[in-house]
Amino acid sequence: MRAPAHKPTAALLALVFVPLLWSLGHAVLAGLDGAAWAALWRDSQTLAALGQSVWSGAASAALATAAAALLLSRSSTPAQLQRLARRQPFMLAVPHAAFAMGLVLLIAPAGWLLRLLSPWATGLQAPPPWPTTQDPWGLGLIAVLALKETPFLLWAAHTHLLRPDVAQRLQRELQLAASFGYGAQTAWWRIVWPQLLPRLAAPLLAVLAYGLTVVDVALVIGPASPPTLAVLAWQWLQDASSLENAKGAAAAWTLAATVAVSAGLAWALLNARLWRQLRTRGAPDPGAAGSHAVLQTARAERYDARAPMQGLRVWLSHATPVQGAASIFSVLYIAVLAALLLGSFIGSWPFPELLPTRWSLAAWHTVWDSAATLWTTLWLALLSAACALLWVVAWLEWAPPRWQQRLQTLAYAPLLLPALLWVIGLHRLALSWGLDASGSGVWLAHTLACLPYVLLTSSGAYCGFDARYAQLAASLGQTRLTFLLRVKWPLLRAALASGFAVGFAVSVAQYLPTLYVGAGRLATVTTEAVTLAAGGQRSLMAAFAWLQWLLPVLVFAGTAWLGRNRRFARPVQALGTIAI
Repeated sequence: MRAPAHKPTAALLALVFVPLLWSLGHAVLAGLDGAAWAALWRDSQTLAALGQSVWSGAASAALATAAAALLLSRSSTPAQLQRLARRQPFMLAVPHAAFAMGLVLLIAPAGWLLRLLSPWATGLQAPPPWPTTQDPWGLGLIAVLALKETPFLLWAAHTHLLRPDVAQRLQRELQLAASFGYGAQTAWWRIVWPQLLPRLAAPLLAVLAYGLTVVDVALVIGPASPPTLAVLAWQWLQDASSLENAKGAAAAWTLAATVAVSAGLAWALLNARLWRQLRTRGAPDPGAAGSHAVLQTARAERYDARAPMQGLRVWLSHATPVQGAASIFSVLYIAVLAALLLGSFIGSWPFPELLPTRWSLAAWHTVWDSAATLWTTLWLALLSAACALLWVVAWLEWAPPRWQQRLQTLAYAPLLLPALLWVIGLHRLALSWGLDASGSGVWLAHTLACLPYVLLTSSGAYCGFDARYAQLAASLGQTRLTFLLRVKWPLLRAALASGFAVGFAVSVAQYLPTLYVGAGRLATVTTEAVTLAAGGQRSLMAAFAWLQWLLPVLVFAGTAWLGRNRRFARPVQALGTIAI
């Protein structure tokens, strides 16, 4: 059915992989300065900053994994699962930096929570010198990362488990475990979780890499003395000294090595004999027999790694009720966003007054006067997400399967590399191609950053599309283009729209590429918000951070409306229509 398309595929490869490999090559060259490495390890801040990065990244990844596993294991009914799934786009649309700024407004010494308790509960008449934000232990940074990455891991788990064949297999395994006396929780942790965890390896690696190397969130709420190594490297990269710049590149490579070592240690831990015994050992309920046999039977029925995975609602009916964990997540997100919205209208606000004595629209007047910033954010996000989606659709549609299997993994490099290392290569590419400090250079950086997320979001549904529809269309004498326009793409509109929305949100959240490749000449709502957070302009920061969340949410809402079920969107009806 599919004709050879080596030339179009090679052109698609060139569009993405040439700038990608060029950037990676320059990033490698930036880390070959021996003097910079010596200066890095002579610096008294390096080891302490590296320790902060490892602690915050590992702790946040572990907490997010545990929270996602708990929510999955304890969702009680399909209806509750559907409510949780409907909340995920709302949570995923909130950028990390905006969430961090809202949390700062909540937990700061002069924030909403302490004002709510003062003076009748604490007796405080002035903000206390408590390190509730930018604390030396990195607890605020860990909290933001864990709360933000949990919905991402839930979404990744849903994409693996929401397919009928896997649901039927898991249902049989859980029914078999129940027949031997295993409780629902024991069976889930001993049977489902060991099969699900390896399938989450790539998302978990992305979460770990982000937590170890994040800059903008660490600037807002992370420790300051010492900062994380990513923040320290970013400060060195902005220095006027070439030696300091080279030291920043060496620090970025140190972070890349730290990500690789951490991933290796996590893999070794998960495959250790003791861990295998802990996750498979367990006794059935009293009076049961044959418990070891059921676990061996369930583990023997390993599903094919290439098999599609849907149908979480089937086996979740065996789980026990969750004690409001999903609702707690929603309340936290709503509280953070409410703090941002109210914070954007604050004028005079003496402590310990709960509400401001004067409300002000000055911040929003400034935002209105900064229409160029909003326009730059919109056109960058729309164009980057659209170009990334077009490339992904063309690649999935026309690239031979063997090319996809061998080369597609390279497209995920921006997702796994430290952001600093990636942005160093992009800056060198922009300088080499004459794109530095230009809109086209920033657009290229945003598109390459969006592409792995769009590919990850769209590839599952696209590759799982039933090929028999194409055969039926061909038997009716329809061209491939007609089939794509009238049947396949309309049926995949929800997945494609979701991919576009994710790409839009990723572009809006870009901080380092916009600031570094754009040389500070192109301002977006994200760069403005992070800059204002460092400068202490509370109401203006909250206004830009609110916009940083609002824009992706509007796009997610539009794509949800576009992808909703319609009665007329049935394959047989569509094929019958084009046959007339």
